[in-house]
Amino acid sequence: MNSMILLPPFLPLLLGAFAAILLRGKLRNIIMLLTPVIGAANLYALEPGIFWSLEFMGYALEPVRIDKLSLMFGYLFHIASLIAIIYALHVKDTVQHVSGLAYAASAVGAVFAGDLLTLFIFWELLALTSVFLIWARRTDRAYSSGIRYLIIQVLSGVMLLAGLLIFAKINNSLLFNEIGLEHEGLAEIGAWLIFLAFGIKCAFPFVHNWLTDSYPESTPTGTIFLASFTTKVAVYAFARGFPGTELLVWIGVTMACFPIFFAVIENDLRRVLAYSLINQIGFMIVGIGIGTAVALNGAVAHAFNDVIFKGLLMMTMGAVLHMTGKINGSELGGLYKSMPKTTVFCIVGAASISAFPLFSGFVSKSMIMSAAVAEGYDVVWLLLLFAAAGVFHHAGIKIPYFAFFAHDSGIRTTEPPRNMLIAMGLAAALCILIGSFPAQTVYALLPWDSVYQPYDITHVLTQLQLLFFSALAFVWLNLRHMYPPELPSTNLDADWFYRKLAPAFIKRFASAVYGMYANTEKLAIASIKQMIQNSYDSEEEKPKGYFARLWPTETMVVWVAVLLAVYLLLNYI
Repeated sequence: MNSMILLPPFLPLLLGAFAAILLRGKLRNIIMLLTPVIGAANLYALEPGIFWSLEFMGYALEPVRIDKLSLMFGYLFHIASLIAIIYALHVKDTVQHVSGLAYAASAVGAVFAGDLLTLFIFWELLALTSVFLIWARRTDRAYSSGIRYLIIQVLSGVMLLAGLLIFAKINNSLLFNEIGLEHEGLAEIGAWLIFLAFGIKCAFPFVHNWLTDSYPESTPTGTIFLASFTTKVAVYAFARGFPGTELLVWIGVTMACFPIFFAVIENDLRRVLAYSLINQIGFMIVGIGIGTAVALNGAVAHAFNDVIFKGLLMMTMGAVLHMTGKINGSELGGLYKSMPKTTVFCIVGAASISAFPLFSGFVSKSMIMSAAVAEGYDVVWLLLLFAAAGVFHHAGIKIPYFAFFAHDSGIRTTEPPRNMLIAMGLAAALCILIGSFPAQTVYALLPWDSVYQPYDITHVLTQLQLLFFSALAFVWLNLRHMYPPELPSTNLDADWFYRKLAPAFIKRFASAVYGMYANTEKLAIASIKQMIQNSYDSEEEKPKGYFARLWPTETMVVWVAVLLAVYLLLNYI
């Protein structure tokens, strides 16, 4: 088939978003369901290469460039879009439907961008379309969180724009290829700006709170879209622009480890999953930083799997929120009695994220850890082992235990709408299918040539031992009443700086400035009053002083003539 008659990969989803504005009811649902299917079929028909190119201000642009890396993320985003759309079919909210499809289109456009300018356009569209999924919950917390989210996302875009302008000036090119950090002079500044722009969207440490702040405030269906696209576009961008950058190894290890401590004490179960999302992205960033074929394949494979199993966990928690109106672990428990299907789906997602053998997380996470050992990163491997045990602790056990088991909260409800169950069933089936047959599924899409066998004795036994002892630790701590209880609370980490420190500092600074202004105003008023009093004779009730005297007309004429003469003289000179 001639690729020239096909559509750019992002266009079917974008057209679906426009259709969702105009259509209603069953017709809109049908069009929304067909949109990702048509988009995936269009993508399958496209051949690798430059699909679309043009020239802008003397620079060659490639708005659509197709290769194995972009195709893998393209297929992933269409699968995620289809599952999320099915999950949201019961929602009668045009804002969510339109923004969800436009958000997915922006993500697809970003991973097929062959130049930095096109990437920047879709980078900003990601922020503008996704924020409406947060605001769609229509609560004060959601509006405030959405504003903070938008500020951070736009900041990332501004940094990307500054970096690409510098890079275009130095290299006389805007093409998006490997960038790296090994530059000198102004080019190094441009590379670092792009690196940091990607890092913000990837939720690097200290700039990660936009994720834990905003995702839990979104609607139950909007969170599924949010968890699927923004951070995965950033992972793609790092795999394209900074493979083998060793700094990413240590950033990724930090991302994999630190969220564990906050997730364990967090009460909001969707916020637990938000911390877990950062943890999983850490594994991907480590793989990109190692930079070998196995490591890079592991990173993108784990991104592929994470969208599905993290989406599944988010869907189960969204179902709980939708049916009960509650999401705090302290308020839930015993829901397995009235939501047994959702409970099973949650356990499948928990097994996948915990990397149980025969589930999807195992076949990708083990690639990254094997690559770390092979390249001599022994400390990194140990830290990743700790992070793997931690994610099983807070996402594999805590989420299903406190939501569906633990103490009986007394809540009795029903299963969520059928479309939500179908979406969860599809995601659960994919988790098992990919974990059981990786070579025929996710491995077949990998961009780099490498050979890897996940199911050998060493990998399986190591992972089973890790999971067994992690579960044992949870049970022992829980029986001894040493496990952090689920309490109504608000936990702060790096956001303490802008939630507590910054407001206190700004308040004091503003008070000091206002005090200085008030004192200056008082002095000015006093000085003016004194000047008025000195220039007016209260007894005679008339002005006093030299300029208050009455002057003859001829004297004033003389002074005007003198001033005119001086002016003419200065003008002549």
